[in-house]
Amino acid sequence: MAEESRWLTGSQGRRFALLADNGVGWAIADLALHLGCIFSVPLPGYFTPAQLLHALEDAGIDAVLTDAPARMRDLLAGWRADAVSSRSGLSLFRRQRHPEALPLAPAETAKVTYTSGSTATPKGVCLSATQLETLAASLAGATASLAIQRHLCLLPLPTLLENIAGIYAPLLAGATCLIPPATVTGMRYSGPDPALLLRAVTESRPESLILVPELLRLLVAASENGWRPPGSLKFIAVGGAAVPLSLLERAAAVGLPVYEGYGLSECASVVCLNTPQARRAGSVGRPLPHARVRIDDGGQLHVSGVTLLGYLGGDAREPGAELATGDLGERDADGYLYVRGRLRNMFVSSLGRNVSPEWVEGEISQQPGIRQAMVLGEARPYAVALVSASPAEADAAVIQRAIDAANSRLPDYAQVRRWVRAPEQFSLANGLLTANGRLRRREIAGRYGSLLDSLYCDELAS
Repeated sequence: MAEESRWLTGSQGRRFALLADNGVGWAIADLALHLGCIFSVPLPGYFTPAQLLHALEDAGIDAVLTDAPARMRDLLAGWRADAVSSRSGLSLFRRQRHPEALPLAPAETAKVTYTSGSTATPKGVCLSATQLETLAASLAGATASLAIQRHLCLLPLPTLLENIAGIYAPLLAGATCLIPPATVTGMRYSGPDPALLLRAVTESRPESLILVPELLRLLVAASENGWRPPGSLKFIAVGGAAVPLSLLERAAAVGLPVYEGYGLSECASVVCLNTPQARRAGSVGRPLPHARVRIDDGGQLHVSGVTLLGYLGGDAREPGAELATGDLGERDADGYLYVRGRLRNMFVSSLGRNVSPEWVEGEISQQPGIRQAMVLGEARPYAVALVSASPAEADAAVIQRAIDAANSRLPDYAQVRRWVRAPEQFSLANGLLTANGRLRRREIAGRYGSLLDSLYCDELAS
């Protein structure tokens, strides 16, 4: 790794981007950049050409490491293919002219991770090498009792969660990281190939995995239909979006050792995690040793300990200073945290009641036969929902029973009075989900606004 760091330093690049599929080459390049304290930006493969070019300019990148040189030649005017690493196998592209002025970044910035791409121009989160190592050590300590020896990387490695929790923490604990490419795992950005994914998990016999809720749903459904999870599995961390309690219960019923967590890019990924020593279904666990969480009077979570140095191009922050997350939550008497939704997504009904749509959606999604739900109700007398069933052709009575069951657990002002079936499943491929599985609410409302408005037809007529 030291030789690769020296090679990168000698390439005259000042700021590197890493754009490649999962594989040993990606890990070698990333670790060499990290150990050499070289400014780096892992770029997600799902970024559009416009987003990629934005990130390169936004971060002042003058060198790109990639496993797709043909794509780079088409995309990058004014760059040249300079060399190929003998260790990672990645091609190095360099700008023929360095930017005259580098975009501002806090002094200790080692890695810039771009937010999940819910906007056309995602923001770059600046983190230091010390912060990343602190988090990796915290994760390794939290799972030490399991003595994990084999971790299978399934999520794309530019995802900070898999980068830190799937490579840095396992290596720090002495484990082996298995890093097959997407052609083996079936992990396409447009949606996973279930057959390839299940085969990869079966044949790799991992002891740990990191999943987003939709991947957990896939493994659970396969298990219920005859697939046998490897007996080697000890720890499946699930995060990125809310996990319905019913899905956790189904996972437990088929023997999948699932541990829900919570984090965000601005905190270098994981903040809270259920562990073998401290686990409570439905919660996101307790804060890890490196993190502190405060809940203000409005229910918003504030995190300190490991928080971003600043956003690329913005003002620097005091390292570790408290960060208002924008997430709503609560803590029980034993210190377990429950995340209830996003502050910015909260709507106010025409009756003046504040409602977190994620809270209502969570209750609906827990019900049998429901895959996805989006709830709205801003300035309206009641909430409505756009619902996706599982299977998609499920009878309307199934959905109505699910809505009724969810409403029985909600106060009257938050209950869904009307619903309509979603014309399509929300996904990354159709632009209605972010890469980590969150609803892209603005896009969904824009595409199906008239359909949702029709649920208020009586109100409009009166």
